[in-house]
Amino acid sequence: MREQWQAARRRARQWEAASDGERRVAAQLLVLTERGWRLLVDRRWPGTRTANVDMLMVGPGGVFVIDVKNWRSAPRIVGGQLHAGGEPRDEHVVKLLAVTKAAESAVASLGMSPVAVQPLMVFAGHRVDAEIGRVRLLGEHEIGSALLSENRRLRTESVRAFADHLERVFPDYAGSTVEQEGPTVQQQQARQAEPDGLFDLRGLRDAALEEAMRAPIEQWMTFLDPDQVALVRRNWSGPARISGPAGTGKTVVGLHRAAHLARRTDGRVLYVTFANNLPRVQGTFLRAMSPAVADRVDFSSLHSWAQDFLRERGVSVRLHGKKAETAFSLAWKHVGRDSRLAEIDPAADYWRDEIAHVIKGRGITTFEEYATVPRRRRRAILRRAHRQAVWALYERYESLRNERGVHDFDDVLSLALAEASRHTDRPRYAAVIVDEVQDLTLVGVRLLHALVGDAPNGLLLVGDGQQAVYPGGFRLVDAGIDIRGDRGQVLRTNYRNSKQILDAALGVVADDAFEDIDGLRSPSRRDVDVTYHDGEVVRVTKPTVAEHDRALLDALRDLPAQALADAAVLCPSKRAIAHYQRLLTGAQLPVCLLEHYDGNPVDAVKLGTYRKAKGLEFKRVYLPQHDVAPLNGARAAESGGAAGQETARERAELARSQLFVAMTRARDVLWLGRVA
Repeated sequence: MREQWQAARRRARQWEAASDGERRVAAQLLVLTERGWRLLVDRRWPGTRTANVDMLMVGPGGVFVIDVKNWRSAPRIVGGQLHAGGEPRDEHVVKLLAVTKAAESAVASLGMSPVAVQPLMVFAGHRVDAEIGRVRLLGEHEIGSALLSENRRLRTESVRAFADHLERVFPDYAGSTVEQEGPTVQQQQARQAEPDGLFDLRGLRDAALEEAMRAPIEQWMTFLDPDQVALVRRNWSGPARISGPAGTGKTVVGLHRAAHLARRTDGRVLYVTFANNLPRVQGTFLRAMSPAVADRVDFSSLHSWAQDFLRERGVSVRLHGKKAETAFSLAWKHVGRDSRLAEIDPAADYWRDEIAHVIKGRGITTFEEYATVPRRRRRAILRRAHRQAVWALYERYESLRNERGVHDFDDVLSLALAEASRHTDRPRYAAVIVDEVQDLTLVGVRLLHALVGDAPNGLLLVGDGQQAVYPGGFRLVDAGIDIRGDRGQVLRTNYRNSKQILDAALGVVADDAFEDIDGLRSPSRRDVDVTYHDGEVVRVTKPTVAEHDRALLDALRDLPAQALADAAVLCPSKRAIAHYQRLLTGAQLPVCLLEHYDGNPVDAVKLGTYRKAKGLEFKRVYLPQHDVAPLNGARAAESGGAAGQETARERAELARSQLFVAMTRARDVLWLGRVA
């Protein structure tokens, strides 16, 4: 290390145009060039006549835009602004952020996410480690260790390619280049062995994607398609929406967007989804890819956030799921079971969903409104007499629930919406990002819209109507959300599923057209470009459940070492989860329930329901008895009367949608088990 340091100082002294402080910082950074980093010094700022960039550092940790300061006084942060020697110096921060934006634009064409480009202000002669917004302040002795401690984002080949690209975009001044040690013989041989066309734009993107397929989540999070990068960095004039078929990277774009906004705003960012397990995983991913802003993004399920919000506002919430269920059961017994509703469907759960998703989910408070409301994604035709029977059931349920002094989950959102609508003086968040928006109710979407209104870059809705796994639905216009012009973007490149797996999944929903939240009806097979072609679909049929389960255990036992960490067994119901948890643990296979999974690697089979798997992906997905729920729904439709057939078809269609979601979680292997 001492020899490397002395050699670096000798090389830095040759940089005649630099100040003494810049030479000292350059010496620190040149040590890192022995460890796979590239240093570019005193570069021209493209688009300006005289402005320059002190240094660009490219390495395994990403791209760093460095502004070197040789100030006599140590920097201080006062009231969120940079000061030194008692004077404000915030204009230096503004300039550094501007040149960082230029660097982001330069690497965006190669598919690098803006989270991998970071601005650093380095102070010669001082010891500093602080942050002001997205800019990190470091002393000359802190810079080396700070860069080495960064999470690995780039391979050696990518470091060289990005550095070469930046060298062209930010040309040097004559005589300003610092000579760096040439490559070793081994490095030269390795370079000669690489294909010549690797680093054209398409070649680099393909290489990055190939690496991401086998690399840890951090590297996967670093690279995006250039079109996705553009969406991450875009300025939206109001609410926006990103949609697209399964596997097109909607959640990844949403996470990068959250990090991007957190770096560029003073307020907090809320990232919310319906499922209660997904926020833990998404929070882990964001901390891995952009730790500097992770504490400024709140991840939460919608209901958990609403309860916390009401608690902060002093609004009493008495959420009690079991007592609410008891109230509904009694209401069904008294006014529902023997009413005209049994003509259409004698099962109480269908009408429980009607109340939850159509009446309370849409915030309906009068029968006149319910009598004419479109029941989206509900097949059964309800005449006025049937709707009157539903309303009588709803009123009895509400009466019994109030007698017990409890709320249900829909009440929590309605209370939160009323509270948020009363306090619009100061936005609670700078931005709200909603993932899997199609699974929310209309009241839930209105609540989130109320937090930011129609502010620029305020509300981003991410989701796909084909992957809705709950009954009922809504349109954005019903929530007062207007996605005009290009504020509705569709992703069309699948980066997750192989063609074989995607074709198998689409075969399940081949006859199920769907209505998205924008009101457009779409066929099940949409235009999508597939980038991955090495997947495998394994279909296993056995005569008994016992033989079927043995085949599943054999498939899991045959996996290579450490492969269990990338495998998931997904089931349609909690009852099935309990069965397969006993089966796997009895076979001495480690199990991690998806409701406990937080996104950190764990050497165990993931086990959960189709719904809990939303927003996740695995190299290998196993779906035991995958055909049971859709098959039962189809049989019910065939055997029921005309009205009953419609509700049975609705259940079967919903079951197929849930199965489709589960199948599209698979990247390399999809194992489909059934009992003949």
